[in-house]
Amino acid sequence: MSRPPRQGGVGRLLLHALAYAVIVFLLLPTVLVAPMSVSPEKYLQFPPSGFSLRWYGEYFADREWVEATLFSAEAGIISAIGATIIGTMTALALVRGRIRGRAFVELLIIGPVVVPHIALAVAMFLVYEQLRLTGTLVGFAMAHIVLALPFAIFTILAALYRFDADLEMAALSCGASRVATFRHVTLPMIAPGVASAALFAFIISFDEAVVSFFISDLDRKTLPRKMFEDIDFDVSPVLAAVATMLSLLTIAVLVMGHFFKQMADRRAAPAAAGGKE
Repeated sequence: MSRPPRQGGVGRLLLHALAYAVIVFLLLPTVLVAPMSVSPEKYLQFPPSGFSLRWYGEYFADREWVEATLFSAEAGIISAIGATIIGTMTALALVRGRIRGRAFVELLIIGPVVVPHIALAVAMFLVYEQLRLTGTLVGFAMAHIVLALPFAIFTILAALYRFDADLEMAALSCGASRVATFRHVTLPMIAPGVASAALFAFIISFDEAVVSFFISDLDRKTLPRKMFEDIDFDVSPVLAAVATMLSLLTIAVLVMGHFFKQMADRRAAPAAAGGKE
């Protein structure tokens, strides 16, 4: 004899079904791009009439695509390094320091997240025009550091909150300087969180399109800007191939971020257990 459904069970089931439907709706276009990228036809087609890696070869053989990719990679690496260093110092100041106007500082940190990127893009374009930074690697790196910094700070803050501060006090009480304590105690414990922050900063810079569209010029442009141009003038399966590779890169970064988070949890668990003894 079957049991009657529990009260609220139907509502929960509908809620789960709605959640999965939204996830499928969001992921479906990304999933469909992958088979389009291996179509032998000269236009976007689904389902593909065959299998060919021709458009991946076209991408690697095109100098403009390769230069745009390398430029995005350079900007992403510099942005990741800059956002991680600034983010680590800012997170340490927020957790360990005594900051006057802390609420205002936190508001400034989340500013690039809540302010529309189109507004930031226009402001940066006007400033960059005066400073002649438009289309330069320095200009892209500075803009992307601003955009990636909140995510780097939040990621490192999470690692610092999981870290037992008593270990730092023990090192200081043994005569270690604050720099030595950070280098030999704090940094090794939060290293997975710092690595995750660097990965997120890189992928935010690499995928950023709105600000890059405004601060590019004819010679120096990022991969997203190049994709926008091709959508306007030359829609081909090369775009699907690039989109597929970007999706795979993003998935790889997320997997690595999850790996670093698990590593941080494993490091924090023995330290927390030792602190309770």
